[in-house]
Amino acid sequence: MDWINYTLFYLGDAPVLLIDIITSVLGLSCVFLAGRNSKYNFWVGYLYTFALFLMFFNKNLYASLLLQPVSLAINVLGHYRWTHPKENEQSSADSKSLKVTKLSWYERVLAISCVLLVAAVWGWLLDTMFPLDPHPYLDTCVTVLILMAQLLSALKKWDCWIAWLVVNITQIILHISVGHVFMPIVCGLYLLNGIWSLFTWSKLYSRKA
Repeated sequence: MDWINYTLFYLGDAPVLLIDIITSVLGLSCVFLAGRNSKYNFWVGYLYTFALFLMFFNKNLYASLLLQPVSLAINVLGHYRWTHPKENEQSSADSKSLKVTKLSWYERVLAISCVLLVAAVWGWLLDTMFPLDPHPYLDTCVTVLILMAQLLSALKKWDCWIAWLVVNITQIILHISVGHVFMPIVCGLYLLNGIWSLFTWSKLYSRKA
């Protein structure tokens, strides 16, 4: 798959690959649609997951690569939940859509604890099994945060955007630490979309939509 390493242009001395552009376009489209409460974000999400698998393989980020099947399963779950709400979960604007809800404080503490624990254990395993990964603990932390954010999004929890903001900031740090130039810019766009979506979903929550 030599096309993965095809260089489109350079930012300074850093090459921007074709797979970087494809992944970025799909990812930004997916989160933009999710932030606008569109169920079509899941169809884009399927393509995005496949593109991420190829990109992570190409850059030796093995924790992220190995968990892409889990990410795909969460995407399928979210697609079903958003379009098949139970009677007390229906949106006031559309009875066939899931309404936005929030986690309790207990659930938030539990979610954070799970992320930290799983990231620590997975980071140790990754460092032992795949020593080529340049930043195993940061890699796993980002990966677990992404999965948590995806799960919360699949359940249409407002809190997912808080998780996505943390993910975006952490990803910027990760990409800069390994010398990437293009991806931190993309993550900055994710960050802006996350802030906008946070307020958009707050309005949906208020309207029970």
